[in-house]
Amino acid sequence: MDDRLRQLLDREEIRGLMARYARAVDRMDTAALREVYHPDAYDDHGDYQGGLDGLIGYVTERIGGVPQVMHFLGQCHIEFAASDVALVETYFMTAHTLGPEAQAAYGVQDSGGAVQISMFGRYVDRTERRDGVWRIAQRDTVFEATRVFTGVVPPIKPDWALHRRDQDDPVYRRRQEVGL
Repeated sequence: MDDRLRQLLDREEIRGLMARYARAVDRMDTAALREVYHPDAYDDHGDYQGGLDGLIGYVTERIGGVPQVMHFLGQCHIEFAASDVALVETYFMTAHTLGPEAQAAYGVQDSGGAVQISMFGRYVDRTERRDGVWRIAQRDTVFEATRVFTGVVPPIKPDWALHRRDQDDPVYRRRQEVGL
């Protein structure tokens, strides 16, 4: 296969990897989160630095019980160091709705109600293709800004499609319907 075509296909696989990471965290799907990292991966996520099992424990403890988490991924710059190694810089913004029990973990004073926090930054990843599969081998989460919103949080109308942080989210139902 032509090298340019191979790199184009690899870029799409890597972008898909980044999207699968976001879905796994947002839907609290730890099995899917495990699939985006190599088993010996290292992740520096600010308050957590270490291996994959520890990362999954950290994510579960830190945001497993919060009612809402959403990642927005921006540009994804991919540079190939070798045919099976790429440096990937992906811009992100997260939006979390925190209940009172999770606010202290983010350094937020107890507001007496829900708090929304947004973080802005970049994932700087060493991705590697091993046995034909691209996964994250090393991640540095670079934080650039944080915003906290308190006060009245307007409700989402109950007749709209509502998000879930588990396998009952509408995306999983749709995946089953189409045979995924």
